[in-house]
Amino acid sequence: MDRLKSFFLVHLFIIYTRYLIGGAFVFACIIKIKGKRFTTYSQEDAPLGSTMHFFEVLYQTGLYWQFIGWAQLLAGLLLMTQRFAKLGAVLNLPIILNVFVITISMEFGGTPLITGMMLLANLQLIVWHWGELRHLVNLPYLPAGSNQEENKPIWAITGLLLFGFTAGYRVLFDRYNPFLWFGVCFLIGLAAFLMRLVQRKGSKNNL
Repeated sequence: MDRLKSFFLVHLFIIYTRYLIGGAFVFACIIKIKGKRFTTYSQEDAPLGSTMHFFEVLYQTGLYWQFIGWAQLLAGLLLMTQRFAKLGAVLNLPIILNVFVITISMEFGGTPLITGMMLLANLQLIVWHWGELRHLVNLPYLPAGSNQEENKPIWAITGLLLFGFTAGYRVLFDRYNPFLWFGVCFLIGLAAFLMRLVQRKGSKNNL
């Protein structure tokens, strides 16, 4: 793991993995916080035990439905800030594990593949920070170096931009275009990547 942490591209992979997981959770949680259904119409008459019946029951709980949304929002925000990503990964683990188990327990088509990949990605983040997180299970704390790529201001700023756009878009529009959302997020992420490359090139030229 220490060897992997010496590569800039590996750090970028971890950073953008946080953006992807966090952004997906923020995108999905706003509808719950607003107290609205996933579906346009009531599914009260859906067959007992079906996927739509399950979501209708969750929606009808009211407070619990919104609580799920707020928990996802917090986990997504912490991941996207980069600076608090370790806490975000820990908080997000039981949430995404729960989502994964739900999707394999009911008829969700290919959704378990997506949630399974998100679960594996979250476990990857836990492994990445294990030196610092192992203190939670009474093992010696192994601090990371102070000059970690994730601590660069550009990644925190990018995370806040992605969070602000995603949350704002979902708050303003109940009907959404996922391609528009992803396209704008992609451009924000690409701009940050190119700016960071220019920064690194400038730093090397000044040596």
